[in-house]
Amino acid sequence: MNDKSPYVAIIPARGGSKRLPGKNMMLIAGKPLIGWTIEAAIESGVFARVVVSTDSWEIAVLAAQFGAEVPFMRPDELTQDDTPTVDVMIHAVKELRKDDSTWTHIACLQPTSPLRTAQNIREAVKQLEEKQADAIVSVCKSEHSPLWSNTLPENLSLDGFIPQNIQKIPSQQLPAYYRLNGALYFCNIRRMLEERTLFLNSGAYAYVMSRKDSIDIDDQVDFDLAGIYLGQRTSQG
Repeated sequence: MNDKSPYVAIIPARGGSKRLPGKNMMLIAGKPLIGWTIEAAIESGVFARVVVSTDSWEIAVLAAQFGAEVPFMRPDELTQDDTPTVDVMIHAVKELRKDDSTWTHIACLQPTSPLRTAQNIREAVKQLEEKQADAIVSVCKSEHSPLWSNTLPENLSLDGFIPQNIQKIPSQQLPAYYRLNGALYFCNIRRMLEERTLFLNSGAYAYVMSRKDSIDIDDQVDFDLAGIYLGQRTSQG
């Protein structure tokens, strides 16, 4: 931890999950899923505090064992499937500001991105400071160009699915597209509270991560793949 740091990390980890029940506590490569994110945040050395926001006492105990703080429990109204993450962040900031209000930026670190490392966090902070940014958001290169994608009608017709001018362009010559990967959000606290978003429409910059480290665990397939990569990383030291 860095007591003089202007940054505080919030790890949102509710107890419920429909697609993968109890995923935040599931063992992956020998460690509970949430443990990977807590350890990366602490190891980075850039945060004044690393806090877990949860509604689950089991997660709270586990988080404390890994070195995170759980100074409050998340209220029931912020534990629904459709609860916006920014509402969870705003609640956390307001709770923490009862004790301290000196931080300038908050970092949202989803526990479902276990391949995000302490080095990724340090690099994002360096970029934040060099660009004097209000926000840094992690992205990765898209697996496939969205120009080769479209919606489908009910009859599954492919008429006009890909425009003729796009069909004639070799895939390797198509422009590179990037997508949000959900692993890192650094955001100016004042602007987050005012605009109620972690994705500011100005003063924000992308931090590019590899596709391999950008796995966001949503289902069992994601979980299994992330486990393979984490196991490889562990075996390689």
